[in-house]
Amino acid sequence: MEANQGQVMSDTNKLILLIGVVVGGWLVYQLSAVLMPFFIAALLAYLGDPLVDKLETWKLSRTASVSVVFAVLFLGLSIMLLIMLPLLSAQIAKLFTNLPEYLTTAQKTIEPWLTMAGLPTDVLNLQTLKQALSDYWSEVGQVAGGIFDTMTRSGMVLLQWVGNLVLIPVLTFYLLRDWDLLVARFRELLPRRYSDKFIEMSLECDDMLAGFIRGQLMVMLALATIYTIGLTIIGLELALLLGVIAGIVSFVPYLGLIVGIGLSGLAAFFQFGEWLPVLYVAIVFSVAQMIEGMVLTPRFVGERIGLHPVAVIFAVLAGGQLFGFTGVLLALPVAAVVMVLLRHAHRHYVSSHLYT
Repeated sequence: MEANQGQVMSDTNKLILLIGVVVGGWLVYQLSAVLMPFFIAALLAYLGDPLVDKLETWKLSRTASVSVVFAVLFLGLSIMLLIMLPLLSAQIAKLFTNLPEYLTTAQKTIEPWLTMAGLPTDVLNLQTLKQALSDYWSEVGQVAGGIFDTMTRSGMVLLQWVGNLVLIPVLTFYLLRDWDLLVARFRELLPRRYSDKFIEMSLECDDMLAGFIRGQLMVMLALATIYTIGLTIIGLELALLLGVIAGIVSFVPYLGLIVGIGLSGLAAFFQFGEWLPVLYVAIVFSVAQMIEGMVLTPRFVGERIGLHPVAVIFAVLAGGQLFGFTGVLLALPVAAVVMVLLRHAHRHYVSSHLYT
């Protein structure tokens, strides 16, 4: 009788937990726009907590350590935005200015191959594409201007943007200051019967996220710098833009290499009109790939097993589709939790009577 009652209670607890998860997901979906600054602040606090803990070992108080890390983090992000945004905007403008010329070069390059293949040269007429692109970007400019006018006229929208910009640093500071306290309070709320297991799984999730987010961000930054420097030495006009793009997509193994060589190779050919610069581009990305494999990944990521690239892509796309930008921020933590749960479920299954 007591065993059946315990089983009923266990099933009841599972039902309550399931209802809580469903209600929590529904609330996140409904409040995704409101929660965005909180999740951004939580991500920044999570990334900065190890630095704060390191400073505390140097006999600094928690508040002083947080102030130092917060100041460095805020100053670094501000300088990066103030420097990078104008440079990237200038390179994007240059790209669209030179795009008709690039298309003309592409057509002149492909026409001899069409003639050799016995195909009519007018099968590839890029003039229509150039006109369509010109009309498209003209419309984009008008739409962007209209959106800007609407935002400036709508006080609530403008106030929301300004509020988020002010709120994120404030939330980051307080979350970073109380991070260890919040983690301790959360552990106190765990059921004592399952607390050890929950803590073990949370540490696995943290190790996976730390190995991917913190380590991979450093790898992406280093690769973007290497790509940009290498392409600048070659003399590529869009070196910064292409280096940043290749660095960002390098969170998926070999994707940065493929995208970087493809886009930079095309840009080099269109700019110089010959194939030798394309070879230089391939050399730059090959050297960067060797540096990543021998230095960057072992140094920043180490032997920790991160998320599978397919899981990362699916999580980011699914999170963005379901919850917008907030879903993108939640994608990796949720994916890490799911992967850890699946790993424990697999261990339980292979040791169960059902498997044996």
